[in-house]
Amino acid sequence: MGLGFLLDSDVTIGYLAERIPTSGMKVVAAIIDNTPHLSVISQMEVLRFNDTPENEKILVDFIDSSVIHPLNGIVVQQTIALAKKSKIKLPDAIVAATALIESFTLVTRNVDDFKKVEGLNLLNPWDIAARV
Repeated sequence: MGLGFLLDSDVTIGYLAERIPTSGMKVVAAIIDNTPHLSVISQMEVLRFNDTPENEKILVDFIDSSVIHPLNGIVVQQTIALAKKSKIKLPDAIVAATALIESFTLVTRNVDDFKKVEGLNLLNPWDIAARV
């Protein structure tokens, strides 16, 4: 695994809405307690919807407490290479490129969207079995 974790949009939304199974919620909570990291793409995806004022505040507060990884020249070049080689959607390529460059494990439910990306470590909190 990488040195840290990058949360995909689906995990951020699932966690805040408490829609991840309990065992996965615990893992994501531990990641978030150690400062959440997001790609700028996830920031845009999470905040793009019109929501209730209460939910909007929860989302904005979460984003404000996160480390947002911006697009820079290195991410752009890695994104272009991934999009060409792995044939993934551009937003997913940006997220994957960010995770690779930062040596992060990508935490996502959409593992099928990223499984073609060579060298990318994935963690799906929906697939974490409860330990008895």
